[in-house]
Amino acid sequence: MAPVDDTVLAALMTAILAGLGGLLVPSLIRRVPEPPQAGPAQDAQDDGPTTDEPPKTPYAEIAARPGLGLRSALVSAVVGAVLGGATGLDWSLAWLLPLTPVAVALSVVDWHTRLLPRVVVVPATLAALAVVTVVGLATGERTALLGALGGMVGLRTFFWVLWFIRSAGMGFGDVRLAALVGLVLGWEGLDVLVLGAWIGFVSFALPGVALAVVRRDRSLLRKPFPYGPFMVGGALAGLVWGTALAGRVWG
Repeated sequence: MAPVDDTVLAALMTAILAGLGGLLVPSLIRRVPEPPQAGPAQDAQDDGPTTDEPPKTPYAEIAARPGLGLRSALVSAVVGAVLGGATGLDWSLAWLLPLTPVAVALSVVDWHTRLLPRVVVVPATLAALAVVTVVGLATGERTALLGALGGMVGLRTFFWVLWFIRSAGMGFGDVRLAALVGLVLGWEGLDVLVLGAWIGFVSFALPGVALAVVRRDRSLLRKPFPYGPFMVGGALAGLVWGTALAGRVWG
């Protein structure tokens, strides 16, 4: 029997482990505490854009949706396989693998509530930062480590500026998530960071613009949409195709 290629082995391993983690997505969402009823003075502390909207869907109700665990496991398994196939048996799987079901959970929550709970985003970022730092120091990947730290600070700062300029269109949860995305993409290099962030932004903006053009309704451009799922999707695209795309874009 021919030996199994490391890339195939990594894809199979990450698909299985990420899929198992995806089964825990409903449990994770169910455990997220509901945000306090925020008044005007608390808007800046909220995790979503400031708008007059009906009450949010409770997290427990989202977690109880039929088939959520199976769908989350399937999505996580596919993402895990793609990441494993793209990286092979690489140290970056030490944080990409556990972050996969977390990213799925955050995407589900943001899609239904336009909120990115800080009780999930912040611990995930700190845990990933710890693992990235340990791996970077232990393996001597100082350049990659500095890139990850720079990406975390740089992308978060960029999103903070966007939020500061127009907080009505962006929640502070997006700013927090940008730190995690910047950390993960920055490890792979500046080209991956820039392209991953850019793909997330374009994939978020184009459908809204297209819908506004088709319906000839400019007010749709001011309607808030969940950014988190697109940011996560852009990060995945950057991790998988960022280096190849950078070569085509910048030669």
